[in-house]
Amino acid sequence: MTATALAALALAGCGSFIPTSDGGRTATASGARSAPAANGGYSRAPALLPTTPRAPASRPEDAACLTQLGAAGARFAPLPDAYVAPGCTQLGTVQLSALAGDRANFGVSNIGPVQCQVANTFGDWARFGVDRAARQILGSPLARIETMGSYACRNVAGSSRRSAHATAEAIDVSAFILQDGRRISLSEDWNGGSAAEREFLRVVHRSACKRFGTVLGPEYNRAHADHFHLEGTGSSFCR
Repeated sequence: MTATALAALALAGCGSFIPTSDGGRTATASGARSAPAANGGYSRAPALLPTTPRAPASRPEDAACLTQLGAAGARFAPLPDAYVAPGCTQLGTVQLSALAGDRANFGVSNIGPVQCQVANTFGDWARFGVDRAARQILGSPLARIETMGSYACRNVAGSSRRSAHATAEAIDVSAFILQDGRRISLSEDWNGGSAAEREFLRVVHRSACKRFGTVLGPEYNRAHADHFHLEGTGSSFCR
């Protein structure tokens, strides 16, 4: 095998690890990843369908985005580009393990590859829209955001058009866990929660509408009764 081929394989492998919940790798401002935490190991990312990987941050805009995400205090690993199926790609994506709040980091559960710009927007919303609202309205900081996933190679329900999930540009958020142990969920608390819980969910919904390109929630249709669909960047459609 030639030296060039060996180098290509080494680069492709750079994104094959994702952070574990107890530490894992953190991207630095340059887009490179630091050594693992002393008490943390690595777990290998789920295998993709046959694809042609490309090293993370192979485009200048990706490197700039990773720098921004790292500067915001997020913990993440850049992932290799993947062309999975017609209309289904993972280009310039990251695997998030934690986001930064004003006072502490908080986790994100059940999330897969996310396009870097969407991850940046998600981090800003989580810090300025969710964590602050939780402290101000519910009296407890945010501990974790529960999601129903991000990347999925599928169409918009009832159509032949690819969903934003198919390009890792959407995240479905279902609940928020507070540091005092309370779980505020869309399915139970959008209409059935206390007055403060209902206000909190509507405040974070409005905050999302100022940041994401498309925001769909319980008032859009029954399919979104249990989650916020957060898609793209740059406000355009909110319901």
